[in-house]
Amino acid sequence: MLVNQTNQYGLVQIALHWLIALTIFGLFGLGLWMVDLTYYSSWYRTAPDLHRSIGVIVVSLMVLRLLWRLANPKVASVATHKNWERKLAHLTHGLMYVLMLLLAISGYMITTAKGQPLNVFDWFSIPAISFGIEYQEEIAGDLHEIFAWSLIALAALHIIGALKHHFVDRDETLKRMLP
Repeated sequence: MLVNQTNQYGLVQIALHWLIALTIFGLFGLGLWMVDLTYYSSWYRTAPDLHRSIGVIVVSLMVLRLLWRLANPKVASVATHKNWERKLAHLTHGLMYVLMLLLAISGYMITTAKGQPLNVFDWFSIPAISFGIEYQEEIAGDLHEIFAWSLIALAALHIIGALKHHFVDRDETLKRMLP
């Protein structure tokens, strides 16, 4: 089943969820690794280009996921979920979406701070917009790091919640996000 049902996520939503999640963890690791590269490393220019290009792809997938979610039936919460669990899950999901958006904006601001476009795998370029912010690259870089760590912390909370539902509560929460 490709589309969502009221009690189960469809294959498209599941695939997008896991693809985006794994890619974000990969981007986080790549980001941590590349900031310590020296000018003489063969990856000095390649790693940031790869990080930016994959980041744009993830943003595109997020937009697709949100549109898919809007076009599909809403999957109901598991009946045994407590009210605070539902609220915390909604808050966590909402904050993760906001942080992904903020990561995209701050990453764009880092890349385009000096007026250069953001090149995506040499397929196309996203033109630079001048924000006129002094020290834009440094400020956006600091924010990008804060947003990245915050997203990873929230993702860890999300994972812990899913595992709690699976192993402690023994409900269908995690199974509904598996094919």
